[in-house]
Amino acid sequence: MQGTDSDFPEMYNISNQVEQNEVSLEGDNWGRLMDMLSASDLKGLLFICAQAVAENDKLTTEWLISELRQLVSVSGDPLQRLSAYMLEGLVAKMASSGSSIYKALRCKEPASAELFSYMHILYEICPYFKFGYMSANGAIAEAVKDESVVHIIDFQIVQGAQWMILIHALSTRPGGPPKIRITAIDDSTSAYARGGGLEIVGLRLSKIAESCKVPFEFNAVDTSVAEVQLEDLGVRPGEAIAVNFALMLHHMPDESVGNQTPNHRDRLLRLTKSLSPNVVTLVEQELNTNTAPFYSRFVETFNYYMAVFESLDVTLPREHKERINVEQHCLARDIVNVIACDGPERVERHELLGKWRSRFTMAGFRPYPLSPLVNSTIKALLQNYSEKFTLEERDGALYLGWMDKAMISSCTWR
Repeated sequence: MQGTDSDFPEMYNISNQVEQNEVSLEGDNWGRLMDMLSASDLKGLLFICAQAVAENDKLTTEWLISELRQLVSVSGDPLQRLSAYMLEGLVAKMASSGSSIYKALRCKEPASAELFSYMHILYEICPYFKFGYMSANGAIAEAVKDESVVHIIDFQIVQGAQWMILIHALSTRPGGPPKIRITAIDDSTSAYARGGGLEIVGLRLSKIAESCKVPFEFNAVDTSVAEVQLEDLGVRPGEAIAVNFALMLHHMPDESVGNQTPNHRDRLLRLTKSLSPNVVTLVEQELNTNTAPFYSRFVETFNYYMAVFESLDVTLPREHKERINVEQHCLARDIVNVIACDGPERVERHELLGKWRSRFTMAGFRPYPLSPLVNSTIKALLQNYSEKFTLEERDGALYLGWMDKAMISSCTWR
């Protein structure tokens, strides 16, 4: 493992000094830096480069970037691959080109069908997305098990894969399936990946529902999530409401972005609470990049995605021809956005579950216990993957981890 700071030998104390903002590239420290270069200490050099960027030390940054370019590789081991994208983030940060994130990645825009295939490959080889969808679906199925009309409000429906699974599950419910209404909101990136708007998802889900003999209605909301109002959701009397926040709330800005930016993160939660939902599902990545200063954000991002890239190395052979595309189009964009962008341009603003708990509690929600069936279902899922993936139930939430690091959390509210 190369993903933790504790792996550094004593001779690399310069990297620990960097984390404390105490480094000076003079005297002994300069000698240590030369030792790191001789040893090709990629992680240590990358961290020092990030600190130079934080201090706007352009001379040191440019020199280290030129040295690091010789050590990184999008086709190398997990550290080399991740460092290649982290380095591009630093380059974009220095060039103030974070808003041009695709250009910063130096990769051609994929056709929509290609991007969808990359997302599908990632979904199949890593349990992170499946974990989120299955845990949320299990909670929803449990909460509406006696209801005849179920209205699901999904604030980021993407391809709709989550609801294909749930429609199948509810079609076999004793006593017959409920009528299912889905209100879908989504962003332009997902529309690009689909090759079109929400009507594509609606048609796909309608065909699935018809084949399963499930009464179905689809409501596409043609507006950005930040602009959604109560009347857009089309809530009707007598229906059970399930609201799904799967890996999307961290895209919503809050008060930390700037004085001129509305706090849509908390506004959405208050709006959701006003619906008196039967259940609200929350699935989020377990890292803190929202309000952390640049260097801390860089270290947090490195440690998190180091685990992601290592887990990919276990599930997808390094020589697999699609692996680079999967990492480049599905992961690298997020990485570069976290590192290179600031203010409203930074849309990847993750928070730890403890912070989400505070937000949900302040909005008036209370925890909704997870069904033991959900836990057992996820455990069965993980049997198909590496034993290094872990599952922990703690304080009413499920955490999917890699080794000893929590990666994704899932919990429910009402």
